[in-house]
Parts: sequence; structure tokens; C-alpha cells
Amino acid sequence: MLDQNQGAAPYVVLWRVMDECNLACPFCAYDKRLKFPRSTVETRDVIRMIEMLSALQKAKNRPVMMSWLGGEPTLWADFGKVVDKAAHGGLMQSLTTNGTTLGSRTLREKLVSNFSEVTVSVDAIGKKHEDLRGWKGGFSKLAAWIPKLVSEAAENGSPLCVRANIVLMRETMDEFEDLCMTLANWGVSQITFNQLGGRDRPEYYPENRLQVADVEHLKQVLPRLRNRLQERGVVLLGGDPYVRRITDTAQNMPLKINRCQVAKNFLFIDEKGNLAPCAFVEDYFGISVKNVRTLAELARIPTRITKAQNRCPASACADCMSTQQFSKFASSNQEAEYTDII
Repeated sequence: MLDQNQGAAPYVVLWRVMDECNLACPFCAYDKRLKFPRSTVETRDVIRMIEMLSALQKAKNRPVMMSWLGGEPTLWADFGKVVDKAAHGGLMQSLTTNGTTLGSRTLREKLVSNFSEVTVSVDAIGKKHEDLRGWKGGFSKLAAWIPKLVSEAAENGSPLCVRANIVLMRETMDEFEDLCMTLANWGVSQITFNQLGGRDRPEYYPENRLQVADVEHLKQVLPRLRNRLQERGVVLLGGDPYVRRITDTAQNMPLKINRCQVAKNFLFIDEKGNLAPCAFVEDYFGISVKNVRTLAELARIPTRITKAQNRCPASACADCMSTQQFSKFASSNQEAEYTDII
């Protein structure tokens, strides 16, 4: 069951509402150039789940955060409708976006009014970012729109945290520090980073993945960079276990998870309604939102998933790449509370 502790950290429901995107990122499974049938979640399932999560939040006295993912979730025709529904139900909300729609004042107003966090993907400076994302002029637009969002949140007394996330790869490592300081100039309050993964686009990964030298450079840069950003009021997240995991990956060391604890704090739902602890095992458990009809069933999902995973781990768990399993969102000296590794 969900933790009933007063003041507990939010139970995060990450929902990938669609696998359609308007950008052409060669490292992403949702690159608009890829030819596959695209899917979008059924709105009625989302609304029903929001109603249950709102009721569960009250029953268990623990906040719930709806985290909207894609593809590009703001392209979903019913995005505004479900955001309003979640806000009315008292749920916290976060968004991960490529930023292409932040020029809309209407969208920014909705984010300022209803969201706790907005994470914008920014991978490099200037044309390099635009080339990576297939978005001509995109960096200049983000340089205008992100500060505007930050300013509008401040003007309205909104607690909105505007965060940037960076995908680290060989091509961009040399400007990671400069990019972070640029993002600080834009007014973001937090920065996170991922290593380039190989499961989405295995044809792109070998030539662009982080090598050992790249990770050693990252480890040398991080302490100084954290201090520089802290002086600007910006937090660079990614705890020590997270950096160690990146180091292991660069050294081709798989990391097996014996007992996954992610489901105690996170629930991932894909555009087809599959429920799992993370996106790497989305269809492994055979649990669909369509079959979750009562609060009791919803409350049992974390225990149900954890028991199934402990009994027979998914093949992806032999080399876990779930950032929720580690400490992507922790400060440098924090260990992940729920990691159980062999």
C-alpha cells in the first residue's frame, strides 16, 4: 500500500500519454521520422485513474504527483482537459517536454497555475542542440520561452520549479559545464542529466555513448560545477549512486537488481495503459488501467508489482537502467533509499 506517513514524499505516477513527437532526435524511440503505428492513451482511462488517485491521496494522507510524459505530451488534444481534472482533484503535477510548445501563453498560464515542476529537455548549446533535436531555431526559442515561463511563475507567486534535463553523449560532453551555466542564466532552478541509453536506438548508441574518459571528465567537473551553480541558486541533481551507475555503464558493467523497490514510490503507465515500476518493463506484469476499478485494487498495485518482480525479475532487471532505482533526483551526497543491488 501507499505510505501513509504525514509529510511523506509524493507517490509519483509517470504517465506516457502518447508516443508521438514533433522532433527528430536520432537517439529517441519517438523520433518523428520513424515509421511505426503511434498510440495515444484513452482519455476516459486517464480521467478515471485521476479520480481514483485523488481519492487514494485523501484516504492514505500522502500526496500524489501526476507526471506527464511522451513523446511530446503537450501535443495531446486532451492535455488541457486532464490537467484541469487533476488540478481539481488536488493532485500535484509535473511535465517533461521538448519545449516546442512553450511559446503558447495559454500553455504557460496552465503550467504556472497547476504544476509543481516542468522539465525541459536541452542537450547542447545553439545549433548543436537544434541539430540533435531536428528543430531549426529551437535553441533561440527556448532561450526566450524558458525565462518567460520562469518570470511569469514569479509574477504570479507560483511555486513552479522549472528544471532542465540534459542527455549526455560524447558529442556534447565538452560543453556540459557551459550549457549548465547558460541554463542558470535562463532562470532554471534545477538541472538533471541522463547518460545516453542504448535501448531506444541501438544503431545510434555505439558511436555516441559515453566512454570511460568522458565519465572521468564528468566526475572531475561535477564538484566545481555544483558549487558554481549553487552560487546562482541552481541545484544540479544526481547523487553519488547515480554517477557510479553511469561509471559502471561506461565500463560495460551490468548492474543486476535483486529486489526492485521502485514501485513503492513510482508507478509507470504507458500509452496503452500498461502499469509497471518503470518504462523498461512496461508490459511485463500484465496489469492494465482498464482492469483497476477500485481503490483497494489501486492501493495493492505497488505490493503486487514488487512481489512479482522479486519472485521472477524481468530480463531488463539484469542490467537495470531505471533512473528511479538510483538517485537521479538526489543531491550529490544522498544515497538512494530503496536500492537493493547484487
